[in-house]
Amino acid sequence: MNVIMFLIIFPLVAAALLLFVKSDGGRNAIVYASSAIIAAATLLLCATNLSTGPVYYLSSSEAVDIICTVVGVAIAAIVVGFAVKYKNVWAGLLAIVQVVAALIFDLTIAPGVEVAYSLYLDQLSLILAFIIGIVGTGICVYALGYMKDFQDHEPEGAKDRRPVFFAIMFLFLSAMYVIAFSNNMIWLFTGWEVTTVCSFLLIAYTRTDEAIRNAFRQIIMNIAGGIGFVFALYYAGGAMGTLSFADFIAMGVISPILVMFPVTCLAFAGLTKAAQMPFHTWLLGAMVAPTPTSALLHSSTMVKAGVFLLIKLAPVFAVSLAPSMMVILVGGITFCLASFMAISQSNAKRVLAYSTIANLGLIVACAGVGTAEAVWAAIFLMIFHAFAKSLLFLCVGTAEHHIGSRNIEDMDLLFDRMPRLARLMMLGIMAMFIAPFGMLVSKWATLVSLVETNQVAFIILLAFGSAATFFFWAKWLGKLAGIAGSPENVEGTIHASEWISLGIMAALIVLACVFMPIISDVCVLPYLNAIAIYAGACSTLGNDILAITSILSAVIVIVLFSGLGRKSGDVGHTSVYLAGISMDNDAREFRNALTGTTKATFRNWYMEGVFGEAKLRPIGEISCAVLIVVCFMLSVPAIAALF
Repeated sequence: MNVIMFLIIFPLVAAALLLFVKSDGGRNAIVYASSAIIAAATLLLCATNLSTGPVYYLSSSEAVDIICTVVGVAIAAIVVGFAVKYKNVWAGLLAIVQVVAALIFDLTIAPGVEVAYSLYLDQLSLILAFIIGIVGTGICVYALGYMKDFQDHEPEGAKDRRPVFFAIMFLFLSAMYVIAFSNNMIWLFTGWEVTTVCSFLLIAYTRTDEAIRNAFRQIIMNIAGGIGFVFALYYAGGAMGTLSFADFIAMGVISPILVMFPVTCLAFAGLTKAAQMPFHTWLLGAMVAPTPTSALLHSSTMVKAGVFLLIKLAPVFAVSLAPSMMVILVGGITFCLASFMAISQSNAKRVLAYSTIANLGLIVACAGVGTAEAVWAAIFLMIFHAFAKSLLFLCVGTAEHHIGSRNIEDMDLLFDRMPRLARLMMLGIMAMFIAPFGMLVSKWATLVSLVETNQVAFIILLAFGSAATFFFWAKWLGKLAGIAGSPENVEGTIHASEWISLGIMAALIVLACVFMPIISDVCVLPYLNAIAIYAGACSTLGNDILAITSILSAVIVIVLFSGLGRKSGDVGHTSVYLAGISMDNDAREFRNALTGTTKATFRNWYMEGVFGEAKLRPIGEISCAVLIVVCFMLSVPAIAALF
């Protein structure tokens, strides 16, 4: 328990220090040291608790409950203050509704409900803690060099807000640890809302009109989800007499109708946080923020809180039809349509955003299926998505600073211009969709679980969505793999902090693929076997198959990076061959059929008219909104039936 408390409190100390340290040297020292300490503490916690089952700590604390109330009021004050400043009525109104409802609950119902154990530890919380502690801190280290370049490109005399930026980043990590380890639903809700307001502040960092507009879109959607969470608290504390998340889930498995309404409310909160349709636009809007913010929101925090909650609720989804179908179909539709919309994007960060939304949809749908095999697949999808997507976001951010664009079409010859970065980017892309890397293996496990449970609708959505996934990733990978000519290498000015973080993310991908059988045996299967309805029921792909994929993954990585030690002079260059009618090989110009001169170009096909956002987005938003409304309507008679 001491390590858990340290992981929650220490990032707050680092955030406080960073808020007041203005110099680059001091900031670098604090971020490096704090990140190393947090990562080491996380590894210690994981190493010493992997073999243990669920462990519960710390009875209710009145002092912590008071702190949670104060934090809730402070969050509302921040949101209302910005809403007044920028004249956003909806954000201010929703914040007031949420804080008033939460205060009434804290002062009337919560004091009469005793939570025996407010903190807990199991393998799933350890996996999330590992993602927070390693990926999250790696992104903070990366931000040192990136934000220095970012500030250098700001107009002369612009205020340096990096102290606030880094303070919020570490506050974010603390809130995520609260989510990972809280069994007390009030504490869980507090961490949930802190991540919401941190995301709001980070998205609005540049203070441009677009940034402010997108930040308010995020806060409005996530506060709506937060209000759903508050409704679940009212029901759990008032009608069920418990605020223990573990007891809540256990009661739901025994009596699904008892928890149908609060589970629907919690699922709604999880869907908003995980950026599922119709709430996905807040995550797209987050792209205006600096790259470390995008990486943090998309990989190790915020959206992972949403899928973490839904995975925890999976045993209830397994026995509760209406919430299960809502989560399955919303996740499946989001996965399919977001994958198709990614085809029409040439902006690399926007492709990553749609890919994130799509993969989160797949994880959400697996959680909704609720079987042991589907949860196994969901956990591995969460792991590989966190590692691969963090690497890709950081690679795109670094490439943008050095080639002046984040457009995929401007990444010609990146394999020559930035050979190490291009290889790392290719590794991240291959990890997302190519066999034998773990993401595709997890999708295979998903398909197996769907066939066994006769989820026909989701199988169709998975098939079409996966085809679209192959399309947009293959286009990008092909662009990176093109090699011709000898352009100038521009990697020399990349900061050491960026290389450190990129190396960590790449190593995590490789290690997760190579040690996938061990992760399954030591972490994922023990978590499933500790849940009563899953005990001994999980039939995975088998360690023989996982072992083969791990070996093949290692071979591919060796081949991909084997040429990095060579100097440019070690390899001969042959001019581009243009069918014998070349006019200028260096410029790739050739004589066409009309004896004119044409330049050979290599450009991708984006099919905006077929898969554009304007065509597909309304379909997803309307259908998913209807599913959510119908599920809430079905849960109302369930409440009446209990009384």
